[in-house]
Formats: sequence, structure tokens, C-alpha cells
Amino acid sequence: MLNSVQLRYLRIAPRKVRLVADLMRGKQTEEAKDILSFTLKRGADPLLKLLNLAVADAQNNFQADSSNLYISEILVDEGPKYKRWRPRARGQAYQIQKKTSHITIFLEEIEKNKRVETKKENKKEIKREKSKEARPEIVKEEKKPKKAEIKRRFFQRKTS
Repeated sequence: MLNSVQLRYLRIAPRKVRLVADLMRGKQTEEAKDILSFTLKRGADPLLKLLNLAVADAQNNFQADSSNLYISEILVDEGPKYKRWRPRARGQAYQIQKKTSHITIFLEEIEKNKRVETKKENKKEIKREKSKEARPEIVKEEKKPKKAEIKRRFFQRKTS
């Protein structure tokens, strides 16, 4: 996974947000932005803001091209419920649950080779190559016994 971004404590029920999240799952970021901008559900605006944040974060931190990104995974989990009370007949009170959502978006690249590698990544690869040259792996071949060499043992019960 290239990048992940979270939105926590969104004051919309997860069931309603999942309807919008299902529309953009697996799509490229540009296509998902178009879908969200024309969706009339209330959960579309926070998801569009979160997607824009994830794309900007991937461009800034990983030098990724926005046209090369797609939504590999999107999770809509249930957050805490705010409990409120409503007066009812004969002095009763009914509980109302105000549900919240936690949303996580994971972005990945379509083509891995388009990304520009940073200096840190180049240094890590050079260190890996040097460590492989310094310690060559010794491969041991195991001998398998032939059928004639296998001894079979039979155990008998002792009689007294």
C-alpha cells in the first residue's frame, strides 16, 4: 500500500456512508472524484475531501502521479455512538443513538515504475545489495534416502 488516510468521528451513520464508498471502491482517483462530485448523498462531501487529502499526501510524500493512483481499499467502520434521550408518553424516555463513522482510504499505484524514487529508497537498495554480496547464501542440498536404504521396523507385543 502506498498511502492511507483516515477520517474519524464523522457524524453520519456508517450504513449511509458505505453506500457512497461502494461507488468509488476500486476506481482511479480522477474517476472517483467525478463520481463523488455528482453524488447527491450527504456522505459524498466528506469522502471527496478525504480523497483529495489522500492524493495530495501521496504526491507530497511519495512523489506519485495523481493519474497513476487508484483506490485499492476503502473501509467504513462504526465509531462511538452518542446517546440522547427523547421524552415519550406517560413519563417514559426513549434512547436515540447518534451514530458516527471512521473512514479509511488506501491508495496504490497502477504502474509501479512511474514513481520517482527518493534518495532514501536508493540508499536502502544499495545497502541491501552490499549486504547480499558480503554474505552469500550457502545452499545445502539434502540427500534423500533411496528405497533400498529405508529400514522398516515392526514392533511386537511382549508376551509374559
